[in-house]
Amino acid sequence: MKQILDSKYIIVAMVTAIMLLFLSSCSDKTIQAKSMEQIYKEEGVPVRIVKIIPRKFRTELKFHSILKGIKESTAFSAIGAKIEKVLVKVGDYVKKNQILVTLPADSPSASYFQAKISFENARIAFRRINGLFKSGGISLQERDNAKAQLDMVEANWVRAKQMIKVKAPINGYVTKVHISETDNVNKETALVTIAHTEKLKAIIWVSEDDILNIKNGLNAIAIWKENQIKGIVTQVDIAMNLKKQAFRTVVEFDNSDNHFIAGTTVDVNIITSEKNSTIVIERKDILRENKKHFVYVAKNGKSIKQEVSLGGQQGFDTEILQGLQVGEKLITEGQMLLNNNRKIKIVKNK
Repeated sequence: MKQILDSKYIIVAMVTAIMLLFLSSCSDKTIQAKSMEQIYKEEGVPVRIVKIIPRKFRTELKFHSILKGIKESTAFSAIGAKIEKVLVKVGDYVKKNQILVTLPADSPSASYFQAKISFENARIAFRRINGLFKSGGISLQERDNAKAQLDMVEANWVRAKQMIKVKAPINGYVTKVHISETDNVNKETALVTIAHTEKLKAIIWVSEDDILNIKNGLNAIAIWKENQIKGIVTQVDIAMNLKKQAFRTVVEFDNSDNHFIAGTTVDVNIITSEKNSTIVIERKDILRENKKHFVYVAKNGKSIKQEVSLGGQQGFDTEILQGLQVGEKLITEGQMLLNNNRKIKIVKNK
């Protein structure tokens, strides 16, 4: 019985000791917290500041695109056949109707020789009939019928020649040769692409979140391998492309020195706004409360809470439209410990 009572006393003593240690620990923490708060009250909350000065600020939207000639056209094969000769290479300047590619004249799909013989026979026949008409041997109707037949056969002959001698659809530089000699191609196969490269264009797709910031006339820059050319927005669709779920926008670039090559993938930066002098701060220095934005500034040793109106954003920077003045001292560290009109201690940057 005595042993049981001794055990109970031991347990009670241990529990009492643990509770005393716990209460002592809580008391220490409370004293420590109060001591830190007292220090802040007496000496001020330590903060760092920067002085507001105006600076240049530019906002951009960035896209990726492929450059194309301002005017571009591709010559296609009209028949299925084997490529006989390729007469141009990438970089060549060609004139409209210059022969680019030839196909074999004996290709069954071309009916080249049949069309040629038909045309020659129709031409001989018309000459004979026209002579008879001039001598009064046949009527005007018969002569006109022969001429219509000649015109139809000649059109077939011209078409047959075009099938085996593919010509340039426009003046310009060859930007891509899609085939090689001896390749077998099908009807409608792309053969050679030609473009006007003194100006280039990029098609970009703008989301509905950004489209309100894009308009005709905005300046743009195309960047390729650390090289840049300047451009301008020339077209902004007002209806969304349902397949892309975006708005088609065209940007044109001056490439008069042919510094850029059509077909290259570039970064396109559209400059949505540009100011030579405005107030800009880092986003981390802006606090949000009840759907409003505010900052703390240092005035007469106190933290002053000021509501601000935000402008454009670029990277980590945000433009301030209202709420901050040039020369004010913006608090950039220690804001989470502040409230309006609290004593502060400015810590110098190291």
